[in-house]
Amino acid sequence: MKKEEKAIEYFRNKFNCSQAVFTVFATEYGISENEGPKIACGFGGGMARQQSTCGAVTGALMALGLKYGKGSEDPEERKTATYMKVKEFLAEFAEHNGSIICRELLQGLEMNNPADHNKIIDLRLFDTLCEKYVADSVKITEKLIM
Repeated sequence: MKKEEKAIEYFRNKFNCSQAVFTVFATEYGISENEGPKIACGFGGGMARQQSTCGAVTGALMALGLKYGKGSEDPEERKTATYMKVKEFLAEFAEHNGSIICRELLQGLEMNNPADHNKIIDLRLFDTLCEKYVADSVKITEKLIM
């Protein structure tokens, strides 16, 4: 199963967008399929449903950090390399989707407003748009990690 398909499967099985994207990469770096979703949990819905940076984006950025990030024993250049990859990711995601902000990606609807939340459900935006954002995040991340 391709990573993008696995991420969508996670998303459809009650993991949030950030968990879905992060976990498909985290397992390759020794983080378990149980711990990956825990690490990414708070980033879903644009960080705890605050609709800031899209959770699919933050999941991808954490994955890029696993690959390129600076640890305690690494040279400072690793941080610079990570920032470059993150900038590439953000530019490509925004080019494909028009924004990296969850609220904007969900047509300006507020998840925490009951009427808007019902509209998101009725319009099936989680099933259509959010799944696309998860898939796009995985595809872009795969390209940057290769």
